[in-house]
Amino acid sequence: MSTVDDIRARLDIVDVVSGYVPDLKRTGKNYHARCPFHQERTPSFVVFPDTQNWRCFGGCATGGDMFSFVMRTENTDFTGAMRLLAAQAGVRIEERRQRNDDDPLYALNDSAQQFFKQSFIAERGAQARSYVEGRHIGEDATARFGIGYAPSTGSELLRSLGALGFNDDLLLRSGLVLRGDDGSPSRDMFRGRLMFPLRDVDGRIAGFAGRSLDGSDPKYINTPQTSVFDKGRMLYALDRAREAIGAEGEAVVVEGYMDVIAAHENGYRNVVASMGTALTETQVALLKARAQRIVLALDADAAGQE
Repeated sequence: MSTVDDIRARLDIVDVVSGYVPDLKRTGKNYHARCPFHQERTPSFVVFPDTQNWRCFGGCATGGDMFSFVMRTENTDFTGAMRLLAAQAGVRIEERRQRNDDDPLYALNDSAQQFFKQSFIAERGAQARSYVEGRHIGEDATARFGIGYAPSTGSELLRSLGALGFNDDLLLRSGLVLRGDDGSPSRDMFRGRLMFPLRDVDGRIAGFAGRSLDGSDPKYINTPQTSVFDKGRMLYALDRAREAIGAEGEAVVVEGYMDVIAAHENGYRNVVASMGTALTETQVALLKARAQRIVLALDADAAGQE
């Protein structure tokens, strides 16, 4: 049993909410009160013991589970809410491994991201910009998600990162450059591709995905596994979606990066992508820690249905 499941098994949402909302009263099988998140005279806040959820039917028009309630009440993130509820439930939380923020690959990836962004807005990024515009993605969303462009020439990123002082060993470890016959970095891995930075749940750039713009296969390629990137242990845009997922109690999983960006731009901020057609156990665990319901909205082709 996961820590989250253990907490849910030991605590009742009515007890959790009543600790913050003293006027919570039972009406029939549910509990009602004035919403603690906005001013009102007529109670519009309802707690549902059967589903262990809450919802404001008034000005907030939102809801979720006990975790999202504590997140909102205490103005904290999911981890903070979990710690508070674990203490209340008497559940011990195993400390996460110390964040490996000092891994130099994060700094290298940040520099690569700046290169891709500059290439996107430059004249040579015209095809990439045209593709994004054709998908009806606005400038704000493009900037927010950090969409970039990898030039079709062979080694511009390699030269740029080398000029910044990143050594050959680190360049090869990053997966952003390929090894030549002599063992040294020879050319860029991503060439002529629309670029998506892949961030971990803490918002750090762990790797990249590149989409072909000329119809060549493969359509997408990712950074190979590195000391900071493992696509089976991440979900695209979870760093942006986690609060909405916690608040709504639901996560929607799609296949495409552009699908995620379009969804967020249209107000559906609980959407993530699996970075592959098959969800791994780790990815499912990441979602279950934040959502009571997972919706798969995969493509209708054979790969998406497997």
